[in-house]
Amino acid sequence: MSSGRREVRHPLFARFYRRLSASLEDRGLGEARQRLLAGLAGTVVEVGGGDGANLRHLPAGVDRVVLVEPEPWLRARAREEAARLAARPGAPAYDVVDGLADALPLGDGEADAVVVSLVLCSVPDPVAAVAEARRVLRPGGELRFLEHVRGGPVQARAQALLDRTVWPRLFGGCHCGRDALAALAAGGLPATDVEHRRFPRGRAGRLVPVAPHVAGRSVKPVARG
Repeated sequence: MSSGRREVRHPLFARFYRRLSASLEDRGLGEARQRLLAGLAGTVVEVGGGDGANLRHLPAGVDRVVLVEPEPWLRARAREEAARLAARPGAPAYDVVDGLADALPLGDGEADAVVVSLVLCSVPDPVAAVAEARRVLRPGGELRFLEHVRGGPVQARAQALLDRTVWPRLFGGCHCGRDALAALAAGGLPATDVEHRRFPRGRAGRLVPVAPHVAGRSVKPVARG
């Protein structure tokens, strides 16, 4: 784990992100969250869990959730959501903590599953973040991912221009044209199942730089001896 601690504060973007996420929930994003998390069980770690929007979609088999979020305002909203959901019968144990994607506050092999949802775009080093997820996963555990990615040739050129100029400054360090699948492979968790999607759907998605998405899973290999 990295010993340094970087301050992560994006108060204006955090509020914008919360509103945007809520507006897309009924336009395909909520369904994508449910599919992303289906079948998970045991201890689930969500990296960069934001305001806790994924928590309501976790299936019944999950008995412990560790949500790691470095941005203070979003982390406070996630704690509010966790407290609300904890009142339900049979709810898992929720732990919403401060932390960074490349220095997760968990032991080796502690997690049954790790979730990254719209996170690899904004971390300083996505490969290091994937490698850290691999560290905390048990052998045979899964990484589930939902990330926006680089588009086709024409869109990729526009994304590259935005990433060199205004996009990261305006959107909390987000890069709209990163290659999430390459980061997964380089970090030691190559994707085994991948679906390509667009949010928002329809004509609007053709104009939005972060419309192309990939979703799927990676599995940490079980050592053979």
